[in-house]
Formats: sequence, structure tokens, C-alpha cells
Amino acid sequence: MNHTSEYEFTIIVPVYNERDNIDRLEEAFAHYLPAASRRSCVLFINDGSTDGSLELLQRICARNPHFYYLSFMRNAGLSAALKAGIDHAESPLVGYIDADLQTHPEDFERLLPLAVEHQLATGIRAGRKDSLFKRFQSKFANSFRRMMTHDGATDTGCPLKVMQTPAAKRLPLFKGMHRFLPALILLQEGASYAETPVPHYPRTAGASKFHLWNRLISPLMDCFAYRWMRKRAINYRVGPTNL
Repeated sequence: MNHTSEYEFTIIVPVYNERDNIDRLEEAFAHYLPAASRRSCVLFINDGSTDGSLELLQRICARNPHFYYLSFMRNAGLSAALKAGIDHAESPLVGYIDADLQTHPEDFERLLPLAVEHQLATGIRAGRKDSLFKRFQSKFANSFRRMMTHDGATDTGCPLKVMQTPAAKRLPLFKGMHRFLPALILLQEGASYAETPVPHYPRTAGASKFHLWNRLISPLMDCFAYRWMRKRAINYRVGPTNL
């Protein structure tokens, strides 16, 4: 039995070498879940961590009834972790948040109402606590992506999102796809997304896994892959059937 089917909302948390953040994650979700507007659970995706994160995740899942985990045999990357979470979620809604807690679970409450009418609700990081260089890279990458995809999205790098699960399962997923969720959602006929500002917090533990290549160069290259995919996306609506 897949326990996520018992919930309205499954929160996916990719974890890669975040040992120093596991206790903070437990505290944050133990505080949020009882107060959430939807019956919610957490699905941690251990992305082949080598620092003991898996053992700590197993411990917190054992003592928290609404915590679950799935572990990769080796590191596969953020997009793969997000895809695995979507593949294994059976709740009507699925969310995504980073393990560094630069966004907080309580702010899902800003997104959940928007996910009633939109297939994707995404945050816009307000008052970003990143370095000036990181903010510059992000601003440049977002501008280039908007020019290439015409998705109009403000901040696709914001690690706080809610999706309707059926729409999420139809996404054409690839490495780097987590940066293109609004554009990918718009490939689905009749689909839409909404944005809203969410607070942003400094990283207080662990180390960032992003650098110039995977924050800037690789996303720019992925824009061309998206343009190729957009022209070849398959869309259809089923009419009458006797199945």
C-alpha cells in the first residue's frame, strides 16, 4: 500500500548530503503538518547521500507518523528526485521544497489555494538572502529563459511549488526540468499556473550544491532543449468512450 494515497497533499523534499539540516527539517514539518489546511505528509527523497543523511531520515520517519522516505542507490540529481516523488505520490496535490529550508513549509498555505484552479502554483522569492552574485546569475538566467520559453514566469528557481498531481505526472521530465515547470505545465492543453511572493531565508546549515555550471550555463543550454520539445509536445483530450 502506498501511504500517500491517504493524504490530500504530499510534500516532496529532495535530500542530498544535508545531514546538518535533518533535525531542522523534522522540527519544521512536525510544526507545520498538524496546522496544514490539507491533510499532508512528507516524502523525503534521499538522492544517494554519502554523509549519513539516509540514516537520519530513517530515524525521523520512524518517530513521525506522517513522514516517509525513498532512497536512491546512487546520486541522480534534483530533477530525478523530483520525478521520483511525483511518480510515487498518490495524493491529489503534490508539493516541492528544498531541504535547505530557505523557504518554509508554512508558506505552502500561500500556494495551496491557488492550486485549486491552476495546475501549478509557484512562489517568487521575496527579499532573497543569497549573495549578490547568485542573485545576478538567477536574474540573468530567468530573463534568458523567459525569452526562450515565453512562459512569463518570474522566478522558476523558487524551491516552493504545489502541483495538481495528475498534471505533474504528465510532465515531460528530463534533467534540469525543475527549472522549467511553468513552461512545461503550459504545454498541457488548458493548463495554467499562478505565482505569489513567499519569504526567503538564508541557508544556516549544510552547503549549497549549486555552482556556476548548474545554476547558469546548464540552464541556458536546457532552454534550447525545451524549444525543441515544445514543437513536438503531444496534446489530446479524450471524448466519448465505452472503456
